[in-house]
Amino acid sequence: MSKLLIDVGSTYFKISSDEDVKQQFRDFNKTIFDDLSSCFGDTIKKYDKQDVHICSSANGGLSTLIVGLTNSFSLKYAKNIAFNSGINIIDTVLYHHIDESAIPGDLLDVVIVVGGIDSIGGLYDEKLFNYLVKLNYSNVVYVGSKKDADYLSKNIEKLVVLDNIITDKLKVHEEGLKEYLTNLYQQDIVGKEDIKELYKLTSNQIYSTPYIVNQSLPLIDARFEVINPFIVVDIGGATTDIHYSKDLARDNMVTNSEYDRLVFKKLGVYKSKESLVFAAKNNEFVYELLNYLNVTENILEEESEKATRILMQLSIFLVLCKVSTHNPNYITLDLHILKSVVLTGGITKVLSYDEVEAIVQFFYKKILNTTATPSILLDSNYDIWTLGMNALDDKRKQNVN
Repeated sequence: MSKLLIDVGSTYFKISSDEDVKQQFRDFNKTIFDDLSSCFGDTIKKYDKQDVHICSSANGGLSTLIVGLTNSFSLKYAKNIAFNSGINIIDTVLYHHIDESAIPGDLLDVVIVVGGIDSIGGLYDEKLFNYLVKLNYSNVVYVGSKKDADYLSKNIEKLVVLDNIITDKLKVHEEGLKEYLTNLYQQDIVGKEDIKELYKLTSNQIYSTPYIVNQSLPLIDARFEVINPFIVVDIGGATTDIHYSKDLARDNMVTNSEYDRLVFKKLGVYKSKESLVFAAKNNEFVYELLNYLNVTENILEEESEKATRILMQLSIFLVLCKVSTHNPNYITLDLHILKSVVLTGGITKVLSYDEVEAIVQFFYKKILNTTATPSILLDSNYDIWTLGMNALDDKRKQNVN
């Protein structure tokens, strides 16, 4: 036996052995370790710990709020880096309007404060401290002018200070913040007690699934007839992730990798169903789309197999809307030049090719005003994440040697 690959999703387990790839709906009355052991214990016992590799997306991503000085530089730069690190942006606050800004009720995983080039100081005062006191957050990081770093550190408890993301030439400096956010995301996944217990099964590092999928993108043509530029849409129970070729990003200033990703924390079909329905009801085209699918809005309130299929179709449409010119709040992808759409995740076990094609055709005709659509590929055997897991293991072995 060579190696065993395990993916712990928010709704399903996926396991890839030398025999095949299997999936199993999770039992939420059990711990992840007990549930995984009861489902696949006999298979897991066949492998040494060093040959078991695990990734997880069970926690559904991180949320952030960003405080900045301008929309054109500090907020734009920080949003871009956060999105490409797999972080959900709950809100952004212009510092000059902070007094009248709303206070999010949810727990924020991280607050980002940014603004000014290093040669300018005195940009923040007590207004910032008074606002932060009202927030409920776990981490706070400053990536603005060096001249304000000491002052903010003395007044904001447990503030993490990193290099300014704005250079003196008003260019983006992404490395420090992107690494911090990526590590925070990783810690959130593996830091949960349920996930920590999985180290009884493996001696290897446990990774986040979006990171693993992103690692597979340069290798994807080994299994699929994709044409660049392409996107991979991973629709799960708690989140929907888009992994995309950099050629599609019109205003993407992050340049270190050929591919990047966006994570939409509240567009899942099971754990995030309520927020998905809310997003659907607030999209101006959804009721026309439902009519196009020969159903009424009542389907959004139903509990049935058909309702689940419709929600999955809606999630495809909504996530395409979010990265199109129709929605300026996210990184905009040039979907007019998109050649291939690859769908992975639990959705591929439920929806048919025709059901996916219907959504893509509706989106391109209604939102992009064109009948020309990209090719569609369904990763129904969950091959993509196995490519990333194997690639990381190969790199690890090369480094050891």
